[in-house]
Amino acid sequence: MPTCKCENVSKEEKDNGHNCQIKSSVDDAEGYEFDHFLTDSTVRYSDGTVRLKNPNIELMDQDILYHLALGSGSHDLVEMFGDVKFVCMGGTPKRMEQFANYIMKEIGHKIPAGTTLLDISQYSYRYSMYKVGPVLSISHGMGIPSVGILLHEIIKLMYHAKVKDPIFFRIGTCGGIGLEGGTVVISEEAVDGMLNPHLELPVLGKIVTRPTKFDRLLVRELKGLAHRDDPYDTVVGKTMCTYDFYEGQARLDGAFCDFTENEKMDYLTKIQKAGVVNIEMESTPFAALTYHAGIKSAVVCVTLLDRLKGDQVMAPKEVLDEWQIRPQKLVARYITKYLQRKGRLSLEGHGSMCVKSPRRFKLVQQESETYD
Repeated sequence: MPTCKCENVSKEEKDNGHNCQIKSSVDDAEGYEFDHFLTDSTVRYSDGTVRLKNPNIELMDQDILYHLALGSGSHDLVEMFGDVKFVCMGGTPKRMEQFANYIMKEIGHKIPAGTTLLDISQYSYRYSMYKVGPVLSISHGMGIPSVGILLHEIIKLMYHAKVKDPIFFRIGTCGGIGLEGGTVVISEEAVDGMLNPHLELPVLGKIVTRPTKFDRLLVRELKGLAHRDDPYDTVVGKTMCTYDFYEGQARLDGAFCDFTENEKMDYLTKIQKAGVVNIEMESTPFAALTYHAGIKSAVVCVTLLDRLKGDQVMAPKEVLDEWQIRPQKLVARYITKYLQRKGRLSLEGHGSMCVKSPRRFKLVQQESETYD
């Protein structure tokens, strides 16, 4: 077997996601590339904790996570989050509060009688975050900028809390391409509106390009957890991420529309032939930033309609509510299986504040409030 040349790779190539040339066995090949990437010392410390690609953070007196209302000097982040293994994100605070309560039942987590789950980031007024044992359930808002801001701060949170080998999930909704409403989609790759498998970000007047890769072994494991008796299909395919809900997704019902229905259908047919099975608005930053940080991640969504048949969601609310639970079920199966294997079910306690400096905590609240 050839030897890896990773130690001779330039820092620039490593920062952009070095692809090792070693090939493993057929059984392990699908997840090997990402697993080997995680051994790169540029993204992980030897104990599996996250290494930030920003030397400035270590020089700061306190790192304020503005949009989470947390700080490295005001809170004992290791005490609060050091046992986290899974970070689950979704669009709305309500959905992620529901997921927190759902996963609490699935993993047998116990909280003190007469208490409820605490919204740890309630003072940020932007995102909601609940902790259920080793699971964080967080709302990420809508669109690329919102999820990008959150990921920067959550990745820093993982670093300050010394979390080892975390796994990130995005649980959401999407429009299907040739898929009926209620279909669960596991993203194997995220592409932009031009079908490019990367995220482009202007930095200092230059375009920085980062690959949008998911861990293929994790994708395969999730697909394997789909039950034969599930009353819906679970598929794997490319996900298109757009900057816009209307024109960017070829909808005819926005405030502006400079294309015909035939042009719309030609475009949707084109992306379907390219392997795209669903469209949403968060997968490219989610894939790019987690991969850049060396964190395993996956996106699991449910389709609310087939875009080849229309633009507007017509299913009744009770049906939509049931559909939105389907991605949660799949992710919960993965988490439950993992914890069973590690013997970590039936945990006690719940996410709570651990303030080590009341003065700095007040400062963090004030700083967060100024970012309205």
